[in-house]
Amino acid sequence: MKIDTKKIRTLGELIKSGYRSKSIKDELRENLLEKISNGEETFHGVWGYENSVIPELERAILSRHNINLLGLRGQAKTRLARLMVQLLDEWIPVVEGSEVHDDPFQPISRYATELIKEKGDDTQIVWIHRDERFYEKLATPDVTVADLIGDIDPIKAANLKLSYADDRVIHFGMIPRANRCIFVINELPDLQARIQVALFNILQEGDIQIRGFKLRLSLDLQFVFTANPEDYTNRGSIVTPLKDRIGSQILTHYPDSLEIAKKITKQEAQLDERQKNKVYVPEIAMDVLEQISFEARNSEYVDAKSGVSARMSITAFENLLSTAERRIVRSGEKQTTVRLSDFMGVVPSITGKIELVYEGEQEGAGAVAEILIEDAIKSLFPNYFPEIAKLEHKDAETAYDDLVHWFFDGDGFELLDEDKDEEYRAKLDAVKPLSKLIAEHQPSVSKEDSYFMKELLLWGLVAHKKLTKNRFTEGYQFKDLYGSYIRGL
Repeated sequence: MKIDTKKIRTLGELIKSGYRSKSIKDELRENLLEKISNGEETFHGVWGYENSVIPELERAILSRHNINLLGLRGQAKTRLARLMVQLLDEWIPVVEGSEVHDDPFQPISRYATELIKEKGDDTQIVWIHRDERFYEKLATPDVTVADLIGDIDPIKAANLKLSYADDRVIHFGMIPRANRCIFVINELPDLQARIQVALFNILQEGDIQIRGFKLRLSLDLQFVFTANPEDYTNRGSIVTPLKDRIGSQILTHYPDSLEIAKKITKQEAQLDERQKNKVYVPEIAMDVLEQISFEARNSEYVDAKSGVSARMSITAFENLLSTAERRIVRSGEKQTTVRLSDFMGVVPSITGKIELVYEGEQEGAGAVAEILIEDAIKSLFPNYFPEIAKLEHKDAETAYDDLVHWFFDGDGFELLDEDKDEEYRAKLDAVKPLSKLIAEHQPSVSKEDSYFMKELLLWGLVAHKKLTKNRFTEGYQFKDLYGSYIRGL
């Protein structure tokens, strides 16, 4: 039923309109059913969960459950909770002046009950939009019962000249003020056990108790909790009776393919329009960027229990474009293409996003970041060029012999961070075996992407111990493994 929210301003007008109030869980359920039947997307912009998390979340909503989203950091738990707002009715009526969003047909507060009793059909109502019906609280050790549920307000008692025995002296906490709303508690295990106990009644019976008052407020809430499995052992836990009262626990996960990971990164990265227009990013560069996260999640140096957030790839992508942008601004050029050597600019994004185990601490965060970049290149290398066997006969011929000999016979070459595009390309074109390998194994690659591919070849041979790569202040130097040493002898 379509309701004109601009015209209906009193309880009497609301009754005449035929408006029917319903609980928030019924709102979510009915609107979700309508979206599913119309073939509409229910959680827009969340990738990789189409056949796992989203169906489970939809089933929980249809079952009218409170929900716990359990997963490692950077798995879109809070985003899913926020997107649930789109399943609410666009507008709902509340008694004007109510602190707890009183339903005009089913008021729960003393204020609204007495107001309706006094004014009847003339009781003023206001309409609140669904965007205002989302409340969020980060669970920290300093959160109190008073913060969440409420407490006696001595100032209110003094101003109104009321006894502490009068329920009008109560100051409501966040949960009662979120009546008829979605209430999210992030990092639930960080909430002290005694505070978690205070949620029992709210979840099971839907009512609250404050400081021994004989007060029963039948709250109408959709609870969504988020939790990280790591928290269960490191900082706290969800008490068993509270877990028992949460209807559905849904496990989230990281993207399981590069394609999904790239979609997420491109969607979430905060880029300037000028960066998009000035810096061209080859698709293979995006593959390398995302593969770094996949390598980190399996690395012996990184704490797997802590997880590697999708935010690592997002910030790394932003840094990658900024590295290329800074180069062309300094050189006075108008456009450029991302280079593999630009990936040194993403190291700060990696070091700040991974938790290292003891072995990683021994290596150092910067060294681990470089290892992860090299591992990503090594993993992707066979997708584009012939695989390099771990063990091969010393006289065996390989596709890379000409390239290795080119470096053996010469003094190697240097790629500087600040090389202009023309200089950069000329240096790579001067290595003739590189162009030959690209023509043989990647004949359809565009000219724009071919230079990144040439760098990938060099870095790949370094990762497979066919060449050496040295970082110096202004760039990289590529050389053969033994030629310079033999010539020195």
